Amino acid sequence: MKILVVDQDSMSAQLIRSKLEAQGHQVVEEKVKNNAVDRMAGDDFDVVLLDPSPLTNPRPLILNARRVVKNYPYIVIMSQSLSEEEALKSGVNEMLAKPIDPEALQKKIANARRLIDVVRRIGDESEDFPSAGGVIAKSAFNQLFLSAIDRADRYGERTYILQISLSNYRQLLEGSGPYAAEFAVAKLCQYLVLLRRQSDVIGQTGKNEYSLLLQRPVYETEPLEAANRFAQELGALKDIDSGRAEPAEITVSLLAVPSGAQMVEHVFKPGEHAEEAVQG
Repeated sequence: MKILVVDQDSMSAQLIRSKLEAQGHQVVEEKVKNNAVDRMAGDDFDVVLLDPSPLTNPRPLILNARRVVKNYPYIVIMSQSLSEEEALKSGVNEMLAKPIDPEALQKKIANARRLIDVVRRIGDESEDFPSAGGVIAKSAFNQLFLSAIDRADRYGERTYILQISLSNYRQLLEGSGPYAAEFAVAKLCQYLVLLRRQSDVIGQTGKNEYSLLLQRPVYETEPLEAANRFAQELGALKDIDSGRAEPAEITVSLLAVPSGAQMVEHVFKPGEHAEEAVQG
């Protein structure tokens, strides 16, 4: 990824650069914050690591940066004094405490890559999927998703995206044929429409993937409970296979917006015990 590091502390910037370049990233350093905004306007950075000091309120700087960019950069505030809540309210994706912990830095970069990948995949206009049976088109879902990201930037609102996919779609397609693969996808869609709440927004975001937006949860554990509920219900399905194919495999993954943190991931074959692979 192409990463811009904005930090007046040369030693801190060099440490970050050495860690990220060792991972294969392209890193650009900038000490002056106004120059950094100009750089962001003229180039497409995937990630911006920004120490706003000595500014006590970084929000005007962040909003200006968001306004001038052509793409959607993942912005991380680096600070010794700001709290995570203060950072998120300024319009950034995440907060990284200084002095920099290399392990925490790598976690933020992984979150950035994950969110950027989702933004690009859902925003890819080369293929759309029409609205049908309570599932909205990919293009319509993308507009709602971008709105959720914008509200996170402007108001610090938290949104979660629940992605549910037939994760062995390609194996089914190549090994058992198009009918088996499409049969499993159609059955997955049918069950998701039955399982979702009326307030849940669901869209088809890939040939083998459906996504739900969980906006403004009432309580902190609500999105995690929703992900676990979907995994449990889908894990009990008995008729998702066409009868002549290898067993379908489903992945249920919950991502936080705007951080891109993966809260939980379940990978399972319906009828077998659902495996909770990742929880953060």
